[in-house]
Amino acid sequence: MNKVLYIDDASSMRKLVRMVIGNEFDLTLADDGQQGLEALSRHQFDVIISDINMPVMTGLEFLEAARKLDNYKFTPILMMTTEASQEMKDQGRNLGATGWIVKPFDPEKLPTIIRKVLN
Repeated sequence: MNKVLYIDDASSMRKLVRMVIGNEFDLTLADDGQQGLEALSRHQFDVIISDINMPVMTGLEFLEAARKLDNYKFTPILMMTTEASQEMKDQGRNLGATGWIVKPFDPEKLPTIIRKVLN
């Protein structure tokens, strides 16, 4: 079973993602980018999904830090956020984001997107 890390400060989003993909993927949840980074030091994930606007460490700060780690240079990292501006997407791409999912997301499409970046 593929290991997925989902990082979001909104407990409602963490619960929703758990309901949507928790049966298909080995899911780990984190409340912010700092917790996400700590999870990376304990486990090897196949896919990471992160919000952007979070306290302590933003998703973009997490993305930049994760890409500096040897084990996560090429791991798919998807940004799932309400931020939809081209400028923000370009910033994410420049930092190494694999893809961009705009909230609210389609729960039926999320597992498909994860499977797609795994292949």
